[in-house]
Amino acid sequence: MVGYRKNHARGTPLALRRAMTLPRYETRRDIWLHLLLYPGHTLPTAAAPVLVGLGLAAHHRCLALWPALAAFLCSWLVHVGGVFADNYQLLTRHPTVREHPELNDAVASQLLRLPVLRAATVAWFVAALVPGLYLLEVIGPPAIALGAVGVAASAWYAIGGRRSMAALGLADPVFFVMFGVVAVAGTYLVQAISAGAEALPLSALLLGLPAAALVTNVLIIDDLRDVDFDARKGWQTTPVRFGAHWSRREHLALTTFAYLAPLALTLRYGPWLLLPMLTLPVAVLAERQVWRATGREQLIPWTPRSAMLSMAYGALFGLGLALSGQG
Repeated sequence: MVGYRKNHARGTPLALRRAMTLPRYETRRDIWLHLLLYPGHTLPTAAAPVLVGLGLAAHHRCLALWPALAAFLCSWLVHVGGVFADNYQLLTRHPTVREHPELNDAVASQLLRLPVLRAATVAWFVAALVPGLYLLEVIGPPAIALGAVGVAASAWYAIGGRRSMAALGLADPVFFVMFGVVAVAGTYLVQAISAGAEALPLSALLLGLPAAALVTNVLIIDDLRDVDFDARKGWQTTPVRFGAHWSRREHLALTTFAYLAPLALTLRYGPWLLLPMLTLPVAVLAERQVWRATGREQLIPWTPRSAMLSMAYGALFGLGLALSGQG
């Protein structure tokens, strides 16, 4: 009987197997929550660098939770706005590319209306002004600079046609810098200024890089998963330009960097910086799946799983910094 089931599954058409194994989103709430807001992806990746910035601020005795929370809300709202912009561009510029068929079907059935999606995209960026105004009151002009950089980077990913970040093939390095340098340094800076210590140490520009490596790996998995669709859209992502094998090696290099960095940093910060190593088993599973996956469906679950991995790593890295005491 078991053998029959295996043979039967192997002979099932791809579309039917996909329908049996992947969730279906048929209500308006499902569309907006699971396909657009996508909290399993957007929340963890926005949180990862903020958690590192919190830990570094605790390390330097300038922890300020409210400014850090405001920085997180700004980061997440802008990130979600970028996801909405990406989907809006997909549905309007490339309506025949069924990268997310549930969205195409929702538009066709009027469960999702494009003018509403466009308004919601703008609304997410506008909503980021609320915590942004609080940060402006607390830290002054640096809040404007940080917000402008975040909005520009998030919107640039998909908006701009052939000049967009994805079309130019710049997403990987921009993600690495934004999540590893800008987000961590920004989180630290808003706390330091609010606490009266306005100096930005070099460590704030460097210590976020290991967590950023894992956040960038989330994008790499997405690009591997969507390589055929991206090629049809004219996006020069890494697997489109150089092939899937190159992207797999990039993923492995970033994972290796993320887990070698704590070993090196223990010389400066002590053994507490080894806490992120607790996430290594999950990283190994992700790495194996990236190298062994033979179809798009096998990679789909690893976007939220890798996002959660990056957040867990960032939380443990930040905790290690906090516990290591003042440097």
